[in-house]
Amino acid sequence: MAEDRPQIYLLTPPTFDLDIFPPLLSRVLGAHEVACIRLALASKDEDAVMRAADAVRVVAHEHDVALVIENHVALVDRHGLDGVHLSDGARSVRAARKELGTEAIVGAFCGASKHEGMTAGEAGADYVCFGPVGETGLGTGARPERELFEWWSEMIEVPIVAEGALTADLVRATAPVTDFFAIGEEIWNTDNPVGALGQLIAAMS
Repeated sequence: MAEDRPQIYLLTPPTFDLDIFPPLLSRVLGAHEVACIRLALASKDEDAVMRAADAVRVVAHEHDVALVIENHVALVDRHGLDGVHLSDGARSVRAARKELGTEAIVGAFCGASKHEGMTAGEAGADYVCFGPVGETGLGTGARPERELFEWWSEMIEVPIVAEGALTADLVRATAPVTDFFAIGEEIWNTDNPVGALGQLIAAMS
């Protein structure tokens, strides 16, 4: 059943052209149901990040999709964003929650660590991300096993997100034990992001 499928949590590319990406994002949001977008920029240029946040917020909110920004807690209220995604596990969750209040979204990336995920949830995270699910040469090389998602889904109420180097086969295998798939480069690195996302969604069924 479609309503039982995991939801899509879309990651932006680490860099993008403000003239090209927002219309492309709008086409993707118009074609597929997306629950949330993460502004996941690599840039440390404050002006560039702020301009990107404003541009993506306009598109996200036109489509009634929540927008969180990676790590930059100070920009959430200033730019009318819906929350923050923290890449340092549980360490900043309490501080972000105190800063942003109870209504904001606060999420945490916890790698492959069940303990880190549980700590983040106890600290007030609205969701916990585990990954990378697929094989990648980036990061520490630690990958969460399917058993982690299975255990979490059965034991913990905090929503769980699977992300990182996803393929159709991995989506198919993980769909029964995750609430969200965080999808970014898997579609933006293709010639047809709308079609690529459609293929990953079809693999959930």
